[in-house]
Amino acid sequence: MIAHLKGRVEETGVDHAVIDVGGVGYLVGASARTLAALPPVGEATTMFTDMLVGEDFIRLVGFARADERDWFRLLTGVQGVGARVALAILSALEPAELSRAIAAQDKAMVARANGVGPKLAERIVRELKDKAGGVVLGPAAAAQAIPTGASADAVSALLNLGFRPAEASQAVAAAEEELGADATLDALVRLALRKAAK
Repeated sequence: MIAHLKGRVEETGVDHAVIDVGGVGYLVGASARTLAALPPVGEATTMFTDMLVGEDFIRLVGFARADERDWFRLLTGVQGVGARVALAILSALEPAELSRAIAAQDKAMVARANGVGPKLAERIVRELKDKAGGVVLGPAAAAQAIPTGASADAVSALLNLGFRPAEASQAVAAAEEELGADATLDALVRLALRKAAK
């Protein structure tokens, strides 16, 4: 099993990168989020990897962070979720956002990923609810509170207005920090919109 690659970025594509490790180029499939996190071609990088072995193939999938790899393994353990769908989910949602969506049983957030319909999203949140504990979260993600009540509704409101999940979560978290935990939904949404507009 290849756990990580430390080398130089040789090339990047729409869904993959080639990492040169000691003169050997490893073709690594990756999410859009991981590809965006890579340094420019020619620079050094470390990628966490998962090796997929089938009857007629061996493929490496790479991740910018270990918690992404952990989520990939959890997601591909769900019936109907292959590597491509798992990468689409990780392209749409950061691990912390995915944790919150699973904990809140938010099918709609998971269904935002390409190739994930309502039924599959429901199966993912249902099957992973008990498996997605603190073990798969990094220290930073575990420290983030899962939004509940007004803050969860405020995130949902921003998502419905077309904000990306990361933007909505950050704006609401910043608004809640300024207003306090007892803030009303209306106040949270108004301030979050102002913060997101900056």
